[in-house]
Amino acid sequence: MDIFDKRVRNLGPLGMYAKQADGYFMFPKLEGEISNHMKFRGKDVLVWSLNNYLGLANHPEVREVDAKAAKDWGLAYPMGARMMSGQTVYHEQLERELAAFVGKEDAFLLNFGYQGMVSIIDSLVDRHDAIVYDSEAHACIIDGARLHMGKRFVFPHNNMENLKIQLQRAKKLTDETGGGILVITEGVYGMTGDQGNLRDIVALKKEFNFRLLVDDAHGFGTMGPTGAGTHEEQGVMDGVDIYFGTFAKAMAGIGAFVATNADIVDYLRHNMRSQTFAKSLPMPMVIGSLKRLDLIRKHPELKDNLWKIVNALQSGLKEAGFNLGNAASPVTPVILEGGIPEATQITVDLRENYNIFCSIVTYPVVPKGVILLRLIPTAVHTLEDVSYTINAYKELRQKLNEGAYANVMYDISKL
Repeated sequence: MDIFDKRVRNLGPLGMYAKQADGYFMFPKLEGEISNHMKFRGKDVLVWSLNNYLGLANHPEVREVDAKAAKDWGLAYPMGARMMSGQTVYHEQLERELAAFVGKEDAFLLNFGYQGMVSIIDSLVDRHDAIVYDSEAHACIIDGARLHMGKRFVFPHNNMENLKIQLQRAKKLTDETGGGILVITEGVYGMTGDQGNLRDIVALKKEFNFRLLVDDAHGFGTMGPTGAGTHEEQGVMDGVDIYFGTFAKAMAGIGAFVATNADIVDYLRHNMRSQTFAKSLPMPMVIGSLKRLDLIRKHPELKDNLWKIVNALQSGLKEAGFNLGNAASPVTPVILEGGIPEATQITVDLRENYNIFCSIVTYPVVPKGVILLRLIPTAVHTLEDVSYTINAYKELRQKLNEGAYANVMYDISKL
């Protein structure tokens, strides 16, 4: 069979809905300045879907530095991969400052978070090693583990008893192969908002000899007294061997980094294929990231403002009887009962009648019968935004319970 014919006949779990969903449920276009209020299909909407946690996307000092760096350097410099011709003193400076901020000896800049995590895993382990990872790990971790030519073991989300069982299996295997064990988890889980159980995982090092890699994309800049991350929040900075952070969330930029001891960073610099064979991060993104990091360090009020909104939103939703699961971070999931039809109608009702834009998730991302409305509070949201949203959600829940969404079908083309 022709590859194109096969793909057209099977468009995939999301692609099969493309004609009905594109432009509204998938690939929607938010327009205007990045903020708590933007435009969707010409309407003003209250946006709870952007990971602009600290409000840096349109911070005036950030915009000024970004614009000046683009004017001074252009978007092409430096040309080539860093190993060949793309190294600069600014790339090195950003690495030093990031490492110091998250409590590690050294750091290595990465072009993108997803690509970076896949490549970190690929370069750290060989066929003699074993990977043990959380069942709800991000897709980049899953894809990195899939590249592994050795054994991998999965433990149910944050289940420490089962993790011990998987570590026992991994240890038995690596005792025979002469390999090592890499445990991978997340600091903050971006869909459910709960934290990875870093403290208990680190404690297991006394019994099992492994290294711990933590993806803290949502925790970097938002968690811990200084914003250094979830490992700071849980008091295990030294217990996390390899720390991964991205610029796409709290830093409101592009790029990522991995931080660990100096010897391993040096190893990664010379062995991460995704960086060896990719162009260096453009200078405006590096200069802009230096400014963003400086603001995070010097202006704790940014994180304070974020948590003022987080606490008001989450406490208000809980007081109203909403189920937020085990959320313990800015990520705020509102869990309702229903299927894809109800989720579709809720999405339309929120956007068209309440002017609220948030991410809505259904099966297979969450179990059947569950609708998850994910809210991402930021430092630029207001208490008025919070109050309005909670009241809207109360009305929405009442409609859901009364069956108002069960038999309603919207024609997206007419919206």
